Amino acid sequence: MNNPQLPLVTLLGPTAAGKTSLSLELAERFGGEIVSADSRLIYRGMDIGTAKPTAAEQARVPHHLLDVTTPERPLTLAEYQRLAYAAIDDIHRRGRLPFLVGGSALYVRAVTEGLRIPEVPPNSVLRAELEAFAAAEGHEALHRRLAGLDPVGAAQIDGRNVRRVVRALEIVLETGQSKSELEGANPPPYRILTIGLEVEREILHARIVERIGQMIDAGLAQETERLLAAGYAPNLPALSSLGYREMGEHLRGELTLDEAIERIGIETNRFVRHQSTWFRRMEGVRWFAWNRPDVEAVGQLVEEFLEAD
Repeated sequence: MNNPQLPLVTLLGPTAAGKTSLSLELAERFGGEIVSADSRLIYRGMDIGTAKPTAAEQARVPHHLLDVTTPERPLTLAEYQRLAYAAIDDIHRRGRLPFLVGGSALYVRAVTEGLRIPEVPPNSVLRAELEAFAAAEGHEALHRRLAGLDPVGAAQIDGRNVRRVVRALEIVLETGQSKSELEGANPPPYRILTIGLEVEREILHARIVERIGQMIDAGLAQETERLLAAGYAPNLPALSSLGYREMGEHLRGELTLDEAIERIGIETNRFVRHQSTWFRRMEGVRWFAWNRPDVEAVGQLVEEFLEAD
């Protein structure tokens, strides 16, 4: 990490945009390894519902930051950032090219922008109080509390994301400073090429429908059942994420399978719109309208980037 000329290729885009297949082709072509920037691929035992790269795909190209924790123990953003930098540093030391690949905008920004992340230990008692307040009064009321203490931070967080609102409140109540006051950025010493994949809405919707069907056929319900049987609570952030939440409701008899599948599709499309909004705010992204002929165009861009060193 001491050489400012060390390259990093970042590949981002919404769910089902084709990041996995493209990243495998690029990594194979350029002697690369993949560092995941996906907030759900970190969990062991959550393979089908996260569309985790298969064993065969992982055998083609080394992957990093998959299966690093268990569902009851989420990583903080600061922990993820440290692990990502360590993986990238290791890849560089071995003369390989790191590819940062994922759909979690905050994970990508933590690495590429070097976000300074407040190191405030979790306060379980305070979190429980705030979560209880949100359950009783609604997420809007919780978000208003944050806006009163940290208006800048509140403006950057979707009020429906209770976990992030709770964390921002936890920081300001524990430190007396807002999350936005404590944050900033120390850009990492990399030359960074950021490639974004965009897909026409109709095509992406069709891909999402196809992916959900593949997950169901692969045993998403059974995977969810195994996780719950292992003692993981359904309200954990991991188990209340897309796909697992709806399958849990189905297993409890709250939804039929068809209703669960329909709900997953609705929520996935909503999530994709949210992803796209955040990615579009990022600067310096080279966007490609994704289809097969673009493989060569993206490869040529990476080649030119590496030759420019």
